[in-house]
Amino acid sequence: MPNILFLFLFFPILMNNQDIRLDLLRRLESNPQYTQRELSREMGVSVGKVNYCIKKLTEKGLIKLKNFTHNPKKMGYAYLLTPSGIEEKSRLTFSFLKRKTVEYEILKKEINELKLESEEMTNERR
Repeated sequence: MPNILFLFLFFPILMNNQDIRLDLLRRLESNPQYTQRELSREMGVSVGKVNYCIKKLTEKGLIKLKNFTHNPKKMGYAYLLTPSGIEEKSRLTFSFLKRKTVEYEILKKEINELKLESEEMTNERR
């Protein structure tokens, strides 16, 4: 049974590549004009990781990059989810919810056990 403190301290490490892909797809769907630096900062991962993931998602045909060359910033890109990308986002969302439900049940059980243990310790002191 996982320790709550362990989960709390190491939660960022527990974020796997599927979670990063899901987070990235969700963010790009909500704002296709995010920069990689903005995504990096908001997701809490390196710009290199965001760049790598975007390249892989593009190679898999899950997103497409649209360049606005007439943009005065010269950085006018939009990341658009393809129909396959929307499908993948749905699949990843379902998987994420399933995993988090299991984690929630484990945490709920451990919290209840800790409450009982705490009550027992309080009763022993009396």
